[in-house]
Amino acid sequence: PAGMALSVLVILLLSVLYEAVKMGKAMLLRRALLALPRSLSQEALAEPQEGDSGPAQGSSSLTAFPISFPRWFWFHVGQTLFHVVQVVLGYMVMLAVMSYNAWIFLGAVVGSTLGYFV
Repeated sequence: PAGMALSVLVILLLSVLYEAVKMGKAMLLRRALLALPRSLSQEALAEPQEGDSGPAQGSSSLTAFPISFPRWFWFHVGQTLFHVVQVVLGYMVMLAVMSYNAWIFLGAVVGSTLGYFV
């Protein structure tokens, strides 16, 4: 009985965490869209360094690559990490629900509901 209650509680918390990660990913997307330059030209996205003439002089692609990444790139990296965590949590909850245990299923539903509500 105690092991089952603990299992339901863990699934409930995993479901809440899944919803929290989903909301965090949405907030990060909003911040990433605000960080994008208004002009989506290649020059605005790459933010070239002053005096950089580009690969036309025969320089290698490694030296033409900017050292510092633009701000939107780091938001994209953060979104990617959030996505990986969200997928892993989703599969874990799905695997628990596939045990066909009614209490585990209810724990996942209640956790998802609480996570969305909060």
